[in-house]
Amino acid sequence: MKERLAGTILLCALVPLAILGYLLIVIVGTFGSVKRVRQGVRALDHFVNATIFNGYACESISSHAWRNRHKKWAKFVIKLTDFFQKDHCKRANRREQPIVDLYLSKKLDKQTVGKQI
Repeated sequence: MKERLAGTILLCALVPLAILGYLLIVIVGTFGSVKRVRQGVRALDHFVNATIFNGYACESISSHAWRNRHKKWAKFVIKLTDFFQKDHCKRANRREQPIVDLYLSKKLDKQTVGKQI
C-alpha cells in the first residue's frame, strides 16, 4: 500500500514535469542544439520501454526489441530502425545488455518502497 501511495504522489509531481520536458525536447530539438535534447530523448525512450513495452527502465526500446526479436512488435521495431541505421537494435543491445545484467543482478527491478526487511 505504501508503494502505491508513494507512486501516486510521485506521479502527481512528475507528470506535469514530464509534459514540460517533452515540450522542451520538441522546441529545443527543432530550433536549438540537438546535443541538449539527446539525454531527454533517451530518458523518454526508456520510459516508453518500461511502461508501454513492459521492459526494464534501464533499457531502450531498441535493445529490448533485439532481446525479443522473435515477437511481432520487436520485428516491427527492428525493421523500422534498420531503415534509418542498419543493425541499430543489435548494436543497442550489445551496448546495453551489460547494464541490464547488472540491473538484474542487483535486483533493481524489485519493489523497494514499503518492502518489509
